[in-house]
Amino acid sequence: MPHPDQSSKKQTSDQKNSIGIFADIQNVSLIKGKGHFLLEFAQSNGHIDSKNVYYNSHYISQVCTKNELEILGMKCVDVPDNSNNSADYRLMADCVNAVAFNPSLKTIILLSGDWDYAGLICILKSLGKEVIIFAQRGSASPNLIKLVGNDNFHFLDELPQLVGNSNKTQPQNTALMSQINYNEAIEYLIEAINTVLSQGKPTVFGRIDQLMRQRCSNYQGCSSISTANGKKFKSFSQFVDAAVRDGKVRRQNQELFLTELDILAA
Repeated sequence: MPHPDQSSKKQTSDQKNSIGIFADIQNVSLIKGKGHFLLEFAQSNGHIDSKNVYYNSHYISQVCTKNELEILGMKCVDVPDNSNNSADYRLMADCVNAVAFNPSLKTIILLSGDWDYAGLICILKSLGKEVIIFAQRGSASPNLIKLVGNDNFHFLDELPQLVGNSNKTQPQNTALMSQINYNEAIEYLIEAINTVLSQGKPTVFGRIDQLMRQRCSNYQGCSSISTANGKKFKSFSQFVDAAVRDGKVRRQNQELFLTELDILAA
């Protein structure tokens, strides 16, 4: 039986290293397939006290990522409100409440590269909390990096290296994960068209394909789409032609549009 002083010291040590994870899936869609690395990274730095993920159930890509993270034991919070920054506000409020009611939380791991979180980071740092940021390449605010410092800022694709895992033992897993079936690809296609239309931009093939890549880590171009007969699409245009034939989307010159059913569903 441990001495009372030893138990007290251990409890104090655990409290000093309590960690909270708060992830905005909309800003870090590439966390899909890396959730276990994130948890391992957090555990190597202390005890995980909370692990919250925020997503919008109106988007199939976010739901797929949420389902994967939920299996890992993360608390997934649905914020279906499509108004600007609704998920951001919910995450910020929950994070502040977590810190306020649990003083033992010493480190916050925030998954987002959005500058909108600068205020939250400043509040956390003023309370003496360490803030670690994980973001996607190309979507991180340079000012956010300066705010937390280079040592506490990482890109998502660095997670395997940060936890000391070698990719040599995972070639087959990687090959399997870079595939999605045709129906999933259609869902991402429709979502991408809807997103670009809402931004008032032309729905040209290149923009739609790029957005699909951003929203779905498993989609690495038309060749990663698995069809029922096992054949691969030779080009994105060929995939679009199949979607048009199936009545999933409409095509006008080199732009794509939603069908009437999709418009009603939206």
